[in-house]
Amino acid sequence: MAHAREALLDAALAALTHRSWSAVRMADLAVDAGVSRQTLYNEFGSKEGLARALVRREADAYLHGVRRLLAEPAPPERNLLAVAEWTVTRAAARPILRALLTGAWNERLPVPRPVRPGARPAPVPAQRRADEGPPAPGELVAATAACAGERWAAGCELAVRIALSHVVAPVPPVVAQCEVPESWSPMTPAMTRLIETILSVETTSPRKIIP
Repeated sequence: MAHAREALLDAALAALTHRSWSAVRMADLAVDAGVSRQTLYNEFGSKEGLARALVRREADAYLHGVRRLLAEPAPPERNLLAVAEWTVTRAAARPILRALLTGAWNERLPVPRPVRPGARPAPVPAQRRADEGPPAPGELVAATAACAGERWAAGCELAVRIALSHVVAPVPPVVAQCEVPESWSPMTPAMTRLIETILSVETTSPRKIIP
């Protein structure tokens, strides 16, 4: 049933592009995904369960992307910079991830509500994990840093926090129109240089501590 689960999550994410979560109907999602309503409820239990699963998938996909970038055959400083750049571009394109990273949820998004006390565990293992709840912003940042390993964790966390400052307060369009590296467009060259400089200080310091 993994295929049906992913199809339903894809349908829910697509529905959010043109309507708020409160207007999304479970019956419509089942039709869009080509499965029965019973399958939908078997997988998620309820609309709130679907919300938790959708948010959990966003967090997992983000961390998977972080690990992929960190595994690239490049100097660690460049990989950490790539994580920062990707964090901004990914958050800009995916509102659920932006809310996960910043804690700024709104009425259009499927805010994941906790499982009711005493509720029976979901029969689907993936749903049981989703029902544990999504990571808080600080927890997601810590999980991101952990992907870099002990040696580079501090630098990774710093790069992500600088990226999040851009997510929370993007550069105005007029400023963002200055020359930007071809590999990446939303972040200004000045912010890119700042991250590179700070990471260079950290990684060249004998004590691996940022002054």
